[in-house]
Amino acid sequence: MKAVVYARYGPPEVLRLADVETPVPKDDEVLVKVHAVSLNASDWEVLRGTPLYSRIAGQVAATGRTATLFRPGEDVFADILSQMGGFAEYVSVPESALARVPADMTYEEAAALPQAGAIALQGIRDRGQVRPGQSVLINGAGGGSGMYAVQLAKLAGAEVTGVDNTEKLEFMRSLGADRVIDHTREDFTRGGQAYDLILDLAAHRPAWAYRGSLSPGGRYLYVGGSVATLLQVLLLGPVIGRAGHNTMRLLAVRLGAQHLAPLVELCQAREITTVIDRRYRLSQVPEALRYLGEGHAKGKVVVIVE
Repeated sequence: MKAVVYARYGPPEVLRLADVETPVPKDDEVLVKVHAVSLNASDWEVLRGTPLYSRIAGQVAATGRTATLFRPGEDVFADILSQMGGFAEYVSVPESALARVPADMTYEEAAALPQAGAIALQGIRDRGQVRPGQSVLINGAGGGSGMYAVQLAKLAGAEVTGVDNTEKLEFMRSLGADRVIDHTREDFTRGGQAYDLILDLAAHRPAWAYRGSLSPGGRYLYVGGSVATLLQVLLLGPVIGRAGHNTMRLLAVRLGAQHLAPLVELCQAREITTVIDRRYRLSQVPEALRYLGEGHAKGKVVVIVE
């Protein structure tokens, strides 16, 4: 089969399309013929340090001896973090990681949901506990997770501020953001506005910089960004939070397609829209990753496996 491989960490140019052996599913695994793979910011980050991982949607091609939940021919999707190898024509996946693709959902839409949707759903609903009338800021609102987070916050009745780069301002407005901030021109932590929730998908400021941007009882949730900020939030967050009578913590995301049922239902009801910015072929994975990594992607970038 065809698969994207690389022998060393580095820029997208280290990736190449190669012929490799088609995987054979273990007893508890399902062999999936991949139709679509979505990219997340983490794919760009790990290209430089750890193996690639992806979110896939496709069709069951074969099953292991004890894998009985799915039959060949069924459409499925998954977050295959444990496999770290979705840029391929086939991939073996533990059946416990799979979920069925609803009949009215495309492979592209299904592949876009894992990770990005899980972050948004848990950041806004489960951990963020957003309620009507609250003020929510989403830093990195123009990307894949941000796309879902903005819409979920608006559905919850919040007033939403989206932060991202210049070329994504109109996109954030189209998702429903009430206010948008260009982070290349304005630092939201110095704007004097306080928020009930800050969902930080692109954290690069010192942890203490967020103190004045949280309302009493407000929540700050770190999702992605610099290692320095991550460590500061992890070690100093509880102290900073108590000082301001609010919460500052990491968002420990429960990954897996099985956690996405509420978001799938909203997508089926057309209350949440998945925006696919660009589509690439398997041979174009380096270009897809570069487009994403350079901050251009509005919503999701998907690789179509012919």
